[in-house]
Amino acid sequence: MSGFWCESAVVAGDGGTGDGGPVVLAGVRLEVRDGRIAAISSGAEPQPGDQVLKGVVFPAAANAHSHAFHRILRGRTHDGRGDFWVWREQMYKSAGELTPKTYEQLASAVFAEMVVAGFSSVAEFHYVHHQPGGTPYVEPHAMELALARAAVAAGIRLTLLDTLYLAGGIGTPLSPEQSRFGDAGVQAWLDRLGSLRAKIAQDFAPDMVSVGAALHSVRGVPDPDLKIVAEQLPADMPLHIHLSEQPAENQACIEAYGVTPTGLLARHGLLSHRLSAVHATHMTQNDIELLGAAGATVVMCPTTEADLADGIGPARAMSDAGATIALGTDQHAIIDPWVEMRALEHGQRLGSGERGRFSPQELLHAATSGAAGSMATPVAQEALHIGAVCDLMAVASDSARTAGSVAQQLPFSATASDVTAVVIGGALVASNGIHRRLGDPGRLLTASLKDFS
Repeated sequence: MSGFWCESAVVAGDGGTGDGGPVVLAGVRLEVRDGRIAAISSGAEPQPGDQVLKGVVFPAAANAHSHAFHRILRGRTHDGRGDFWVWREQMYKSAGELTPKTYEQLASAVFAEMVVAGFSSVAEFHYVHHQPGGTPYVEPHAMELALARAAVAAGIRLTLLDTLYLAGGIGTPLSPEQSRFGDAGVQAWLDRLGSLRAKIAQDFAPDMVSVGAALHSVRGVPDPDLKIVAEQLPADMPLHIHLSEQPAENQACIEAYGVTPTGLLARHGLLSHRLSAVHATHMTQNDIELLGAAGATVVMCPTTEADLADGIGPARAMSDAGATIALGTDQHAIIDPWVEMRALEHGQRLGSGERGRFSPQELLHAATSGAAGSMATPVAQEALHIGAVCDLMAVASDSARTAGSVAQQLPFSATASDVTAVVIGGALVASNGIHRRLGDPGRLLTASLKDFS
């Protein structure tokens, strides 16, 4: 049994024993057994051996959408005009430079950056499967295992979303730049997915690394193959897809199939509680109603969507319709759960002319349990309670940014720079921006990024 004493903490409103709404209590002591919270007391004093966490302690955040290799592009794609499609060509160039060795080094640094920012889990939307040109590696899961090892090194919980990517566009084959993303066909992907799942289960702890599935987009997966996925994908696997990120995707889908991308997924029975639709930026009212009725998760990536000039998605309307809102950092223009929270709200304000579209508590939900619900190991929660995994982040309440903030409104003032401690599975893994095992993420990133042009 170990203990943490928190100057203050966000705890389930019934004192941590059930499902009460979150409240902030002072002098919270957590007893931890086997990586889970075994007891919670408030108004307590620290006990000998307790680790002391100053400021306000929140559950750690969950990152519902990541492309680790996109971190290469930060600060390198801003010297000209263009749109998403111009940026995509730069992204393909970076993808072409990856090897299992360099990807493991890069992903270790990226995951370390996530951890020190306050994330304890991540859903990695992974499609760089093979060698350039499309030839499989001798070890067929070389790239996937590199990501898994990187996550273990950083101590972050990983849902590895192995992605089906068969077409360069509707009715268009993969381009040479995309060839390493593809498989011989949907059945080959399903077979490889099953093999990967068995390999990961054999080699890694299930609470730290697990496998899910993703469809790149309706542009990347032909209509007949969507039907096969719906029929054959194991029912217990989470399923993610990039959905309606660009108007051109919607138009091409309507011209080819007579429906929007959301309508196409509905046609094949792929809309369900296990589906996570990433971006969902350009949606019709019918699309919104379909996602809501299915109880799907919508993963918004506000800083990426702003960086790529995607547009402002109807997050408030989708939430009101019944969808769960989650947050991700996608291309990692910024890795900061607090900035993503308020970027979501700021975008909704700019699009509507109204403040308070999402409450601070709703933003915290999107960054914690909303995001974690899209993963294979949904461990994050929006308030500490007995039985929960002990994944925590402590936030300074007296920094230049947070001083004077009401604790519940820190989503509108805090940044990752204010995260002073991160605990995963009851172990302190980061303090004041430094990963306790791997060191300074800036140093790690500098070393890994030198391998890429």
